[in-house]
Amino acid sequence: MIQPTPPVPPASTVNEVPTLSTEPKAWARRQILQICFLVAGVFSAALGLESFLLPNDFIDGGVTGISLLTRQLTKLPLPLLLLVFNIPFVVLGYFQISRTFALRTLLTISGLALVLLISHFPVLTSDKLLSAVFGGFFLGAGIGLTIRGGAVLDGTEILGVFISKKTPLSIGDVVLVINIAIFGVAALLLSIETALYSILAYLAAAKTMDFIIEGIEEYTGVTIISPKSEAIRKMITEDLGRGATLYIGKRGYGSRADELDTLDIIFTVTTRLEVTRLTDEIERIDPQAFVVMHSVRDTKGGLVKKRPLH
Repeated sequence: MIQPTPPVPPASTVNEVPTLSTEPKAWARRQILQICFLVAGVFSAALGLESFLLPNDFIDGGVTGISLLTRQLTKLPLPLLLLVFNIPFVVLGYFQISRTFALRTLLTISGLALVLLISHFPVLTSDKLLSAVFGGFFLGAGIGLTIRGGAVLDGTEILGVFISKKTPLSIGDVVLVINIAIFGVAALLLSIETALYSILAYLAAAKTMDFIIEGIEEYTGVTIISPKSEAIRKMITEDLGRGATLYIGKRGYGSRADELDTLDIIFTVTTRLEVTRLTDEIERIDPQAFVVMHSVRDTKGGLVKKRPLH
């Protein structure tokens, strides 16, 4: 029986020399960037604590708030309290999230304790309002930067992940309940004024943390349903320089099945600053178009951040 002759590979690939993969370099760059985030986060949090919150005896939410409150009641050193109170949550993170995450978190919290122990930042203001706002700002920036680096400075979120798996509560619900308890105890043991300033610092930290994690740009996902979908698609891809995805859909109204016309549904993501221009162009092409918009936390790839080359 004659065996078929195996196909000969094209000449261009016979003597092809394999190229070095860029994956190790990309991985190294990511690791260096994450380390920079962690270091910057530690120093930012230390600045917020020593220059603003500690001189005024303000506290924060989460494990950091528990540590600050315990420091005021027992006069124990804050670096020691941060380590002691966070260790159980680091162990929990080891089992609930990953070994790498737990190790980075332990190193980051230890780094914050070390910076607080050996470095002393100057007190920048004696005004309580400014101290609450900017103390929360720098502390929130530190927490956000460490999250960008793949770790946390506060173990409350880890506890939230664990409890949310066991109960109907979400992570946000767990964190909220814990912080309400912390600020309630602070109002009883310290003073209502201190608790109120501490809540203000916590709110400033929370908003700053969200800003650091989500970035400066905010994105909006836009779904467009229109019989003039082809003209709208060209406007998005050619005029705005953005990507668009088409879904095959069918109208959901009509007394008979044959009246449910098929049409293309367009989905695109644009920056917050370009939403108005996009909706104006859609209005110009089809005033009756059905447009649904929703916020998008972040994007990767596509033509949202970078326009195509001409």
